[in-house]
Amino acid sequence: MSDQRPPDGFPDFGNEDELRAAFQRFLSGDEGFDPAEFMKAAGIDVNSEEIKALMAQLGNAFGATGTPSPLAARDHAVSVAQQNSLPPDPATAAALTSAANVATLWLGEVVDIAELGEPPLLATRADWARKTLPVWEAISEPVALAIPRAVGHMLKGQAPEGLEGILGDANGAMEKVGRALFHLQLAQVVGKLSEEVLSGGDIGIPLVHGTSEYDVKAVLVAQNIRAFGGGLDTPVEETDIFLAVREIAHARLFRHARWLRLGIMSAIRDFASGITIDTDRIVELAERFDPTDTNAMRDLVASGALLPERTEEQKRALERLETLLALIEGWVDHVTSQATARLPKSGALQEAIRRRRATGGPAEHAFSTLVGLELRPRRLREASALWASITEALGASTRDALWEHPDQLPASADFDDPQGFIKRQLAPAGPGDDMDQALRDLLDEEQPPA
Repeated sequence: MSDQRPPDGFPDFGNEDELRAAFQRFLSGDEGFDPAEFMKAAGIDVNSEEIKALMAQLGNAFGATGTPSPLAARDHAVSVAQQNSLPPDPATAAALTSAANVATLWLGEVVDIAELGEPPLLATRADWARKTLPVWEAISEPVALAIPRAVGHMLKGQAPEGLEGILGDANGAMEKVGRALFHLQLAQVVGKLSEEVLSGGDIGIPLVHGTSEYDVKAVLVAQNIRAFGGGLDTPVEETDIFLAVREIAHARLFRHARWLRLGIMSAIRDFASGITIDTDRIVELAERFDPTDTNAMRDLVASGALLPERTEEQKRALERLETLLALIEGWVDHVTSQATARLPKSGALQEAIRRRRATGGPAEHAFSTLVGLELRPRRLREASALWASITEALGASTRDALWEHPDQLPASADFDDPQGFIKRQLAPAGPGDDMDQALRDLLDEEQPPA
């Protein structure tokens, strides 16, 4: 090992052979590997409280095989959610069950979509975190791969002379550490987000599935519904029914339009596929990155500082995603307004939900910072007005049939010109359509009698 002292602030690495051996055991997945072993070989005081906390976190994240554990992230998300999570008391559970029954009946009067196969789940915050984390991980996967790779390069760049080769060999292990920390940070955000959400579809995407991936399940987070209603000047019964209608409408739409979930996830993947980490940005951050600070990597991951400016391709993918989310939430907003028209406070509840979706809560902002993606529809009011115009001109059956294929849906330009979209729907069949019909008639005539 070189006799040159490491830079100020960097640990004085002791025995290079021990350090190399520790890394090799980590890379090979040795079940006996102890994270403290590497720290000791690196000359780090493993008895300090900060290092003890970091080792406990990494030990839980990696388990015995040296690979990030999905169970650790799930357990962490649930642990965060459980800090203030309360099960619904019997009276609240009965009230929400009754509200869901009323919501199902009222919604059936205004939509031409089949009912759900089972009633909504009354969930705690911890239930919501446990059930939704896999979807959040799928959305975040491209960032979960890109950021740890960048952090690994930063750590290698900050290594003292004589250790570059070791860290180069162990770069994959450093990426594992960074990826585990990212998933733990994501779990932290999801756990906090459980304190804000009202239902399974509250964020705008289907997060909880039933018996199959197409069977979207309606979920009501009882504790949060009560907290939301407590801040409004509306009767509890009206709030319960209104929110139940919204959630059931959202779940029924995704169950009806089976392509819709894949369409959203594809738009998210198109956006995320353009995520690359700017090497110049890495160099800039590395100059002031302190590897001895146990919070530095966690803060760097959570800050979004490594995420680059959006490319033109990403902007187009994001526009498609925002249009689709606006169409979904606009439809839910419109049919909820129709179904709850008999509630005296329906208009006030609708406006409260619109403002809430427009701003988002702290945890939702934390997710957008962590992943670089917002899931809020920017044109909810325009989309709701568009669906109202379509309903008035074409009827509920035609309106809901538009969801059968993505090519039939309105485009973003139609938000500003609903009548133009309606006129196209009412336009007589073109020459191509007439020819196709004539061909079908001819073939029918040539069929032999039964």
